[in-house]
Parts: sequence; structure tokens; C-alpha cells
Amino acid sequence: MLTVAKDICSFFSWHRSAGILPVVLLLFTTACENDEKAINDLNSKRPGVEEAKNVRVNYTQAGKAKAVLTAPLMYRVQDTLPYTEFTKTIHVDFYNDTAGIDSRLDARYARYIESQSKVFLKDSVRLMNTEGDTLYCDELYWDRSRVGREFYTEKPIRIRTRTHIINGIGMEASQDFKNKLITKSTGFIKIPARQFPE
Repeated sequence: MLTVAKDICSFFSWHRSAGILPVVLLLFTTACENDEKAINDLNSKRPGVEEAKNVRVNYTQAGKAKAVLTAPLMYRVQDTLPYTEFTKTIHVDFYNDTAGIDSRLDARYARYIESQSKVFLKDSVRLMNTEGDTLYCDELYWDRSRVGREFYTEKPIRIRTRTHIINGIGMEASQDFKNKLITKSTGFIKIPARQFPE
């Protein structure tokens, strides 16, 4: 480092007498300027982020389809705890062992932390089983390690069945959404079956 500094000093002292110093300084200052658009483009890119559009992801286990996920936009973020993020809606079809659809899930946002096998869903979350029972909530978790109660939340929920609307706070449910436990019921409304949406 010291040798480089001596070389630069001797370069400037040699060229000062030749009248080249002003030209060299002008070149250095010009070379250091950055185009504002280039700086903004560089700052707008997130390091360690991969982007994919119109994705379709097939999840299998022992060669059998377990879920098919579709989303218009997906980000894979390499962070201290890497995660995959879906910022413009997500749809998932969950399958049973006979390759039939057990339940369907929709949300406007999802974040999947692979190392924890856990998905956080928020904003207009809707989960529906094959019988038509439908869960509506603003936040929901799916955790593969919680066998038989993969879905859970501590937030307010609404469940619509063919004959009832059930409101509550907190819930656990199986992936097929046939077995469910509401932590605290806050309302129960009986409705005629003919009013059930098809």
C-alpha cells in the first residue's frame, strides 16, 4: 500500500511540471460521477432476491401429489432465514391419498419459511373443503409438522357451513378442513340450507 502511495505522489509531482495535473484531476472527477438513473436502478434491486412470474409449484410426498400452488408473482429471498414470498395472491389445491382435492386455499399474501415447513397467510384468507364448509379470516398459518391440525390462527374467524355461520377467535383445523376446533366462539347463526352459496 505504501509503494502505491509513493508511486501516485511521484506521478503527480512529475506531471505538475508538464501541466498535465489539471487534465488528470478532471478525468478522475469525471470518472467518479454516476448517472442518477443507474444509481436508482441499482438501489431498487434487492440483493439475494430471485423473482418468478406465473408460477405453478407441485408438492409431492412419496411420489404422490399433496398440493399444487399457483401464483402470479413469487420472490425467493436469501436472508438469515431464507423464505419464499407471494405478494400478489396465492391459490393452493390440497390433495388426499387418492389424488382427489381435499381443500382449496386462497389469500392475497403468503410467506413460506422452508426450514420451518411453515406458511403464514394474510389478507382475505379463504379455505374451503369438499363439503363446502368455508373459513374466512385475515391471518392463518399452515404448519406441516402439526399433523391433523395443520391450519391454525389466534385471530378472528368466520366459518360458513350449509346450515350455520360461526364466528370466533382462534381455531385449529385439519388440512382437509373437516376437523376443526374454535378456541372461543363469539356468535352462531342458523341459516336455511337453500341460502348456501353454490
